[in-house]
Amino acid sequence: MNHEQKVITKRALSEALGLGTREMISLTGAGGKTSLMFRLAQELSLDGKKVITTTTTKILEPKNDESSHLLISMDEKKIREFINRHFIEYRHLTLAGERLETGKLKGVSTDLLNNLWNSYEIDAMIIEADGAAGRPVKAPRNTEPVIPSSTTLVVAILGLDGVEKELNDENVFQAERVSRLTGIPVGRRITEEGMAILMVHPEGLFKGAPPSSRRVAFLNKVDIPDGLMKGSRIAQKIFGNCYSGIDKVILGQLRGDPPVAGVFFPKKKH
Repeated sequence: MNHEQKVITKRALSEALGLGTREMISLTGAGGKTSLMFRLAQELSLDGKKVITTTTTKILEPKNDESSHLLISMDEKKIREFINRHFIEYRHLTLAGERLETGKLKGVSTDLLNNLWNSYEIDAMIIEADGAAGRPVKAPRNTEPVIPSSTTLVVAILGLDGVEKELNDENVFQAERVSRLTGIPVGRRITEEGMAILMVHPEGLFKGAPPSSRRVAFLNKVDIPDGLMKGSRIAQKIFGNCYSGIDKVILGQLRGDPPVAGVFFPKKKH
């Protein structure tokens, strides 16, 4: 067996992710990035942490129960003034560049995020670093993901409800790219092996991760039928790779409780 499993029932997301006292977290992939971002931010802010949620691409505008305050500005001076005056009051701030006609929020630059991170005592910055148009599975485009260089942790997400779905543009974001990386022809069913390949392939979901950052794979939606079994098998396949560079695989259900169902680690070398 190529892994060691630690099953947990009532473990916080921050614990499962192994967060330190200060983390810049970039989220990539599909099938739960927004849910993870705001659920983790809520958990951290309730624990007294100062948190910024944001994106380097586009996100839907957060609901009132997802974020304490939304600041829309591309003016770095204005953003700094707001942080200086109000960050302690709100604790959790969502930052975006502008509101688009589509209703989505346009993100901000990696340079701005790096500057803010290095200038302020922000406990956690959580960033959606690519888009997936609501699909459970994706492969990054040439310009994705957009990960700030100060990122300390990259979390790549896939939705287990994508397994056995037909590989096409209706079910998958960038279906042709997924086909090229995994070897699964367009029109065929997405396999567990294909999901694992998207995690470990050099052009997969961790593409562009800073060398110093930690890598965690998050398989979401284990609450679907046979979800735990599917997730467990994919975790084994991820760690069956000679070198995945992935520190752990988390099985989760971000819209349920508890949000974490189990954690898999690579087999220890003796």
